[in-house]
Amino acid sequence: MDGGRLEAVEGAALRGERLRHFDYVMVAFVTILLLSNVLGAGKVATVDLPVIGDWPFGAGILFFPISYVIGDILTEVYGYARARRCIWAGFWALLFMAFMSWVVVALPAAPTWEGQAAYEAVFGQVPRIVLAAIVAFWAGEFANSYVLARMKIWTTGRHLWTRTIGSTFVGQGIDSLIFYPLAFYGLWDNGTLVIVLLTQFALKVAWEALLTPLTYAVIGWLKRREGVDVYDSGTDFTPFRTRV
Repeated sequence: MDGGRLEAVEGAALRGERLRHFDYVMVAFVTILLLSNVLGAGKVATVDLPVIGDWPFGAGILFFPISYVIGDILTEVYGYARARRCIWAGFWALLFMAFMSWVVVALPAAPTWEGQAAYEAVFGQVPRIVLAAIVAFWAGEFANSYVLARMKIWTTGRHLWTRTIGSTFVGQGIDSLIFYPLAFYGLWDNGTLVIVLLTQFALKVAWEALLTPLTYAVIGWLKRREGVDVYDSGTDFTPFRTRV
């Protein structure tokens, strides 16, 4: 079906055996999610801005929003039900990563090994922050996928940019509203909490908006390769199931 006419189908009618690239997109989604949490969440970087000077930011902001971009791609190309399976896969992967980190950090270090302090600094995350990140991811990604799928029906498949940016605005908003209060309320003063929440939310949405041309290109390529254009007009939107 390369370069052929797209077949409009309902998500429930999309057969798994015809999908050549879904597994790869799913792997990319989970990989970005895990690596952005492992490598990006623990580091505060800085950039030298004109007039403002040094501006600190969480390094994870460079890569975590890409998981939302891939979430948009999954929903737009393969439908809500398959995106839901990927979100649950990411959820369980995050839980296992958190458990594995806790076990590995807690294991007694050999007397000759001098890396325990560094290991604890990188992987010994505060349970409250880990819980906040997992809950925020779950709620934000499902909101993102739901809004995009609904908007595709409302717009009859037109104006893709309104769906990708609109769903991101809602999903990242819910993610930020859950994560920062749940992780840092009582540890930061309320003014700082609100400023960081709004700043990170704005940066994430702006970053994903800048990636819109790339999102368009990937979605178009995948639709042509798969030969389908999925609409979720008959989809059960409950998040609490994994069957397609």
